[in-house]
Amino acid sequence: MACCVLQITGLIFGGIGMVGTLATTVMPQWRVSAYVDGNIVVFETIWEGLWMDCISQLGIRLQCKFYDSVLALPPPLETFRALMCIAVILSIISFLMAIVGVKYTHRTKEDPQGTSIFILAAGVAFLLTGILVLIPVSWTGGSIIRDFYDPKVPVPLKRELGAALYVGWMSTALLITAGATYCSF
Repeated sequence: MACCVLQITGLIFGGIGMVGTLATTVMPQWRVSAYVDGNIVVFETIWEGLWMDCISQLGIRLQCKFYDSVLALPPPLETFRALMCIAVILSIISFLMAIVGVKYTHRTKEDPQGTSIFILAAGVAFLLTGILVLIPVSWTGGSIIRDFYDPKVPVPLKRELGAALYVGWMSTALLITAGATYCSF
């Protein structure tokens, strides 16, 4: 019985992690404008994401613009886009494998080997997805913190950690927990 509860818990964590991975990928709040020193323009908030830049004016009006050219993007952003897209696809696949593994476990008790293959594959896929999400999120967070404290970076170009990074870190924790849960079987 404890085995079934752990499998369902891993499925829930993996499902929430999958949704969080998708949300992190599409959210424009990876980098948010910072208000430091004499920069007191609080009427506008600038958001920078993987796919677009947005400007929020007084929280009432939101204007977003997709990046014009893929060729004009900096190489790290192209890499982060690719990693996050792979992570979204892999999280969906691992969630579906987990569903099949849990369903197969509850339906048949004759073939524990077949069950463990699905569960183990889902666990490894969840762990890999967690790592794929962790890399761009942590790299972006590190570069934001480095630039924020760098005196050579002009004040208007300083950014803070956006909500998408926190969602990404939480998704990573849930995906790794789900993967570890399934790999423990």
